Amino acid sequence: MSRLTHVTSGRYAPPAPARELTVVSADGARLHAEVHGPADAPPVVLAHGWTCSTAFWAAQIRDLAADHRVIAYDQRGHGRSPASPECTTRALADDLEAVLAHTLEPGERAVIVGHSMGGMTVMAAAARPRFRAHAAAVLLCSTGSSRLVAEARVLPLRAGGPRTWLTARVLASRAPLGPVTPVARRILKYATMGPGSAPYMVEACARIVHACPRAVRHAWARVLAQLDLDQGVRELDVPTEIVAGTADRLTPPVHARALAAALPHPLGLTELPGMGHMTPVEAPELVNGKIRELVAAYVTGTPEAAGADGPERIKEGS
Repeated sequence: MSRLTHVTSGRYAPPAPARELTVVSADGARLHAEVHGPADAPPVVLAHGWTCSTAFWAAQIRDLAADHRVIAYDQRGHGRSPASPECTTRALADDLEAVLAHTLEPGERAVIVGHSMGGMTVMAAAARPRFRAHAAAVLLCSTGSSRLVAEARVLPLRAGGPRTWLTARVLASRAPLGPVTPVARRILKYATMGPGSAPYMVEACARIVHACPRAVRHAWARVLAQLDLDQGVRELDVPTEIVAGTADRLTPPVHARALAAALPHPLGLTELPGMGHMTPVEAPELVNGKIRELVAAYVTGTPEAAGADGPERIKEGS
């Protein structure tokens, strides 16, 4: 517990939740979940990515919880959710459905936000009845549906078989990450963040990622290496916004563009120049603004307010 306390302390720590609960998934896996903000406010559900935790969403929680009910949970094996032998995209979908069932009223609809593996969680759950019953709109941040290892640019090599082979082994390494040192921060920044990321952002992300148990990191890396959720994208039949960083080495913009082309109801793709993979941390104001717009249009307002008439590609700064 001291390890987690250390991770979630300091400038980038989220506020204390209004409520904490344990959600039991379909296979009995126990998930830590927390609720921030007023109980009667419009709901937003946050699903974090590989090697992260609820602490990743600190900037979103601090801003949105003033007038939204923000629900965040630790993916199985991450944060305060115990590891599980079941590491599959089906389990990710089961977990999201369980969180929705335990934190939302029957028929209550929310904006669901997924970053990286959290976005893949949304794609995996896209055809599920409970997901469809509760999802008013979706925001996908820095994610993809397939060919993750083949398209990754973590290693400065030419695309092809050797790079794919080496990338798979680097991402699935069982080696301990060790303490957060200056060298560790530089490595994490290179692999996951844009060159202009503020030092406190790099520090926060490093502490979160380094806290992920190496066995969990390895197990989910193997799942992501074999990922194929292209059908889930086509079944994501709710208004969906996409945010991606142009300097993302883990899920380069090619993934975001493919999502925008395949989604049934794309609202737009915002490409952030110079931003890396950790867009909710690197560009919190923009991401928070997108969430607020989706809530206003699809939870508290009318769908017409979003102008969902097809994909739109936008490039803007943070």
